[in-house]
Amino acid sequence: MMLIPTHHFRDIERKPEYLQPEKCVPPPYPGPVGTMWFIRDGCGIACAIVTWFLVLYAEFVVLFVMLIPSRDYVYSIINGIVFNLLAFLALASHCRAMLTDPGAVPKGNATKEFIESLQLKPGQVVYKCPKCCSIKPDRAHHCSVCKRCIRKMDHHCPWVNNCVGENNQKYFVLFTMYIALISLHALIMVGFHFLHCFEEDWTTYGLNRKGPAEARISLHEKLQSLKVSSTECSSFSPPTTVILLILLCFEGLLFLIFTSVMFGTQVHSICTDETGIERLKRKNQPRQRTGSWQSVKETFGGDFSLNWLNPFSRPCQPEIPSDKDLVRQVASLSDTDYTETTEDQSEGTRDEDSVEVTDE
Repeated sequence: MMLIPTHHFRDIERKPEYLQPEKCVPPPYPGPVGTMWFIRDGCGIACAIVTWFLVLYAEFVVLFVMLIPSRDYVYSIINGIVFNLLAFLALASHCRAMLTDPGAVPKGNATKEFIESLQLKPGQVVYKCPKCCSIKPDRAHHCSVCKRCIRKMDHHCPWVNNCVGENNQKYFVLFTMYIALISLHALIMVGFHFLHCFEEDWTTYGLNRKGPAEARISLHEKLQSLKVSSTECSSFSPPTTVILLILLCFEGLLFLIFTSVMFGTQVHSICTDETGIERLKRKNQPRQRTGSWQSVKETFGGDFSLNWLNPFSRPCQPEIPSDKDLVRQVASLSDTDYTETTEDQSEGTRDEDSVEVTDE
């Protein structure tokens, strides 16, 4: 049971009818276990498609511009295996983060009958979300995009078209890590490609475009050199190759910075056992924090192993909160507290609802 201090301020919905539990619709029958989770949000779906397109573009440039035309077969095979493995793990992590239930709270369970069954005593409250009409456990927050309350919600990420919460934070962390790694790998390969082909391919192409007198001297010789060098550096013309590589550089640099920052932020949140929303709201709510190492193990699934890096292994599944975990104890209920939670209500409704059901 959670102890709530009297000075704890809450975001409330300024509509008194939302505080009436009898207005809630009874919860629907639960779906089958393992039902796929998918958010029908146009912006999120578009961002997810763009993410896949950018990864596939990088795959195309790396394979058909840099690796396949190269005559160094060992270099091509090693870098091809590494890049494709990282790209596969990144896209797999993206799918798992997008299609995994982030920890949605049962919808519509804040009914009058269910609240009465809890047999609340004086000083006890249950928190109800006025938007999805569900009783919220500790550290749950409502997402306006998913239209559900999510346990340990960190934020809603449009790039994975889902919330980052209790059940899919591991997959989101792996997604940002693998995207950062393939971006770094692509940038390194582009650098080597520029250094290797600048003199052999593109300088020959530039010499071939000089004055007509010089071109007539050894035109056949230069064309032969250009043909041999083109097959080694790229199957495309030098201008096309340069454009494709520059676009890949911009993409790799942008994604490297963005995903590295997100990865560091998520690791910091896991180690401090504090979600992004909790950090932004600056709630001084007393609670027992999990140790850094214990929090990491809970997020990634047990003791350290290669499964931490595997997007197909599930994190530790939290226990389903029991009814008693939904009830919280208020230190003292004063008139100030009533006004704080239900100031727009009538006097009679205020005394009843502030003890039984509190908006958050």
